[in-house]
Amino acid sequence: MDALEAIMTRRSIREYRDGELTQETIETLLRAAMMAPSACNQQVWQYLVVTNKDILKQIPSIHPNAGMTPSASAGVLICGEPRRETCPGNWYVDCAAATENLLLAAHALGLGAVWTAVYADENKIKRFRDFFKLPEGIVPFSWVPIGYPAVTPESPDRYNPKVVHWNAW
Repeated sequence: MDALEAIMTRRSIREYRDGELTQETIETLLRAAMMAPSACNQQVWQYLVVTNKDILKQIPSIHPNAGMTPSASAGVLICGEPRRETCPGNWYVDCAAATENLLLAAHALGLGAVWTAVYADENKIKRFRDFFKLPEGIVPFSWVPIGYPAVTPESPDRYNPKVVHWNAW
């Protein structure tokens, strides 16, 4: 699958069938995430990978939009570490780019995934910090359940010329 095909056909997958992800597959996904652009190449992201089914089953209790997590093979909590920024104020943009790279890589590997936002909801941030006992200074940004898709949704054409302005507004 080439890059444009991955972008045009990637969909949020919320239903998974059984199957474990190998360590190699997870590392491939993380490598893709870490290839995301980063302001001043600061790379202030951190990743918490969860493959334990007992933990995955508990995630919906701390994230009301992550009800699909118990059926996923794994989940990745993408976090930022703002105190390490060399270009202050950009950590969350870097984490967004890393999240999108992770989603595209999952799709390219035949997996399904969905971005469930944590940042900037203070309640979700606190629940993830407390649940995972995150170190001081680590800010959870997004939770991404990943697994083998049980569904293959259609990909609509989202191009909207009404929001495109050429050379001037």
